Amino acid sequence: MRNHFSVNTVAHDGSAEAKKAAELLRTELHCRTGKKPQLCLPGEIRLEIDPAISDPDAYRIEGNRSFIFRAKGLRGLVYAIGLFLRRTEYENGEIYLIDDITGSYTPYMSVRGHQLGYRTTPNAYDAWSLTDYERYYLDMMYFGCNTVEHIPSEGTQRKNRLMRYEPEELCAKASALAKEWELDVSLWYPNAEKTLEEALENRRKVFRRMPEINTVFPPGGDPGDLYADEFIHRVEEISRLLKRYHPQAKMFPSAQAPHQYPDWGEVFLREMEKMPSLIDGVILGPNRAMDLDELRMRLPEEYPIRLYPDITHNVRSEYPVHFDRNDWHFAWAIAESRECVNPRPREYRRIHRLTRGYVIGSVSYSEGVNDDLNKMIWSDMDYFGEIDLRQSVADYVRLFFPGSDIALLTDAIFGLEENWNTDPAEGGCIESTCQKWLLAGEKNPELRKNWRYVLHLFRASCDLLIQKRRRFELSLLREARALLEKGSLAQSRAVLQREFDAEYTALRGKLEEYAAFLFQAIGYQTDVARYCGDSWERGATLETIDLPLTDRAYLLHRFSLADTMQEEKRLPYLLDVIHRTETEKDEYYYSVARNGLAETGTMQQGEVYLNFRGDNPAVNNGSAPMSILSVYDNFTFACKVSGLTAPSDYEIRVVYLDKRSEKATRHTVLFNGEILYQGTQFGEEDLDYDQKFLTKGFVSAVYLLPRRLLRGGCGLLELKEDTMGVMFSEIIIKKRGLSDEDK
Repeated sequence: MRNHFSVNTVAHDGSAEAKKAAELLRTELHCRTGKKPQLCLPGEIRLEIDPAISDPDAYRIEGNRSFIFRAKGLRGLVYAIGLFLRRTEYENGEIYLIDDITGSYTPYMSVRGHQLGYRTTPNAYDAWSLTDYERYYLDMMYFGCNTVEHIPSEGTQRKNRLMRYEPEELCAKASALAKEWELDVSLWYPNAEKTLEEALENRRKVFRRMPEINTVFPPGGDPGDLYADEFIHRVEEISRLLKRYHPQAKMFPSAQAPHQYPDWGEVFLREMEKMPSLIDGVILGPNRAMDLDELRMRLPEEYPIRLYPDITHNVRSEYPVHFDRNDWHFAWAIAESRECVNPRPREYRRIHRLTRGYVIGSVSYSEGVNDDLNKMIWSDMDYFGEIDLRQSVADYVRLFFPGSDIALLTDAIFGLEENWNTDPAEGGCIESTCQKWLLAGEKNPELRKNWRYVLHLFRASCDLLIQKRRRFELSLLREARALLEKGSLAQSRAVLQREFDAEYTALRGKLEEYAAFLFQAIGYQTDVARYCGDSWERGATLETIDLPLTDRAYLLHRFSLADTMQEEKRLPYLLDVIHRTETEKDEYYYSVARNGLAETGTMQQGEVYLNFRGDNPAVNNGSAPMSILSVYDNFTFACKVSGLTAPSDYEIRVVYLDKRSEKATRHTVLFNGEILYQGTQFGEEDLDYDQKFLTKGFVSAVYLLPRRLLRGGCGLLELKEDTMGVMFSEIIIKKRGLSDEDK
């Protein structure tokens, strides 16, 4: 279906809500067609308030060649306008309806929102005016969003040069703006104060100033360090104060646990079983005290659960890229870091399906516009439930890129997610994805003024740059290694020092152009010095895009160390460096960075946290090999080992993150259930090895593996630590020598 549709007139029923909605529709159509419809009767589209519709989030569309949009209030009418705009295309000022949009619409989830905190950490929000907030409110509403979450204070009142308002001032003004569009307002408000009295006084000022508050969300942890019973007590007192100023507002504390209290979750549940009347529900998000299914089964049924999904981060997060297997290639994680532009529609649909049965909806964790598509797709799923994902992405394209090649840009968005499925050097669609974005801009030059288009073009260009660099550097490493094997040190170093070609340099220059445009257009902060990014991991891609993503820099660094040695020792040392991780057929090697969790051969128990270090410029400065930059962090680790068939004992070398605690006294290494080591971290350390091959912040330890523990050359290797957890990067199992029985 693709029918020409004329909107020369827009009508309303005379109510203030319908009139405001009609003006919004006229403005949107003017932007897309260059023509502003007349506001008069009769109209091709008529907007009406219908008292028979009881749900403020529901709406109805009736008609054929002309339409009537009906809703309880303004919010529902905005949703109807959004669906209309998402299912229309625009060519030469004409409108084409591509779908039958008539029907009655009721949301799948009751809560559908996103956090837009005005503080220094986000990669865009701190640069916004109220006009920017209003525009973004409407953009999200077009996909069914009904809640915006703000942050009045996080314990500090930090400001940067981009911020035009005090945080609490913006919070109050943004709340008033949300009320104007009938959006619910949630406050993320951590317990940073030392005393209850101080907490109440600070909140009294905020609650009194805010024109609209529907929900307050105090996190239990992340941040927060109150023990669970004290936390619940404080939340109840804050709720009592909240309801004095906003009687209908709800209190939803989160079951996010401070790390220092292992029993926090159990105490939290025990307190909730007392049925505190001043608490209305519970939120679950990152650093959770328990899994969502357990919380729902054990929490009294009277308390609904709201999800706080992290849809903004790629590593060091609740849902890292490839969350179910943690195999996002380290080169992507290094160069694009924690908070780059990250459309992940397929993966977030999977997460939504896994979580939606337990909750009444969600307000996502977001730190800027890098996750713009994710917000819209997540809201679409919250409103409609099981959506056609391609249609939803195409709706995003029709809404935000009017007049463009819809199919081309829809493919281009999916292509960005596909790019990340493998080693950039092996990716087959990275260049074609970038070409799709460039071609769309050639077909519709107006796109070059559209921040969302440039945002995704920036990401596509970053992907291509990473692929080009990785392929180039891997070829240099192959050539340099071959020369080293022949003893040609000078030639090997010269190969590693080759410069990039003009095509690569030009592409790198384009990133600077796109970044400058994005900062001016939407306040997107791609570096720290020029664009006021909070840090290298907060969307500041230009801070990480040039970091080492192969061992080229590491090998050059080792050449420099070799220069300090006697001449006869230089070549042997460098050969040891390039062969460090090589194993024979009857030995074993595992790297979290190189192999991912899927290659352990078993499922890990508990909540695995991938503490990736490669995007930190202070760590990935050329002194570290790529293989140690992904750090596994959990209380336990297990992997199946095979092929250890030599007639000898073995030694197991583990490379750990050098983060110690005096409380960690039961660091345990087991093989086939037998303890190889138990004691303080980390056992028998090999400082000579560390100095020779590793870098500051990492340490290796060696454990004897007797041959008698092997069963057909196989076994289960386990690492455990029940206080600090196990934080390691690499395992190397090599032959130690003949066992006593074979001598």
